[in-house]
Amino acid sequence: MSLPKVNRLRNRNEFKAVYQKGGRCSGKYLVLRFLKETSCGQGDSGLPPTKIGISISQKVSKKAVVRNRIKRQIRGIFRGLLPQLPPGWKIVVIVKSQAQGCNYEDFLRELRQLLIKSEVLYGD
Repeated sequence: MSLPKVNRLRNRNEFKAVYQKGGRCSGKYLVLRFLKETSCGQGDSGLPPTKIGISISQKVSKKAVVRNRIKRQIRGIFRGLLPQLPPGWKIVVIVKSQAQGCNYEDFLRELRQLLIKSEVLYGD
């Protein structure tokens, strides 16, 4: 299962905006890039839904099976966290090469820490 379409970063320009204008937090296995969007008149709060993208290069593993397993784990974590995330954020998760041997709990712990550190989760 993947994330709902409204919660996905879908094209290169969206990723590019987060990289150029957004903030950055990094951990041992992951780097979190984030950008707070301004209101655009959608929904109750006037903010668009939070959008998430995952970037994983072949430096992590040459095998697509390994890279896809990591992406599935990260998407699964975000499916659980999505109700807690406030609207109006664009988030890109970049996987570091050390993440190849990680399990679900390691990713969960680090993602929560990075989201709190970047004030996406439990921020103002």
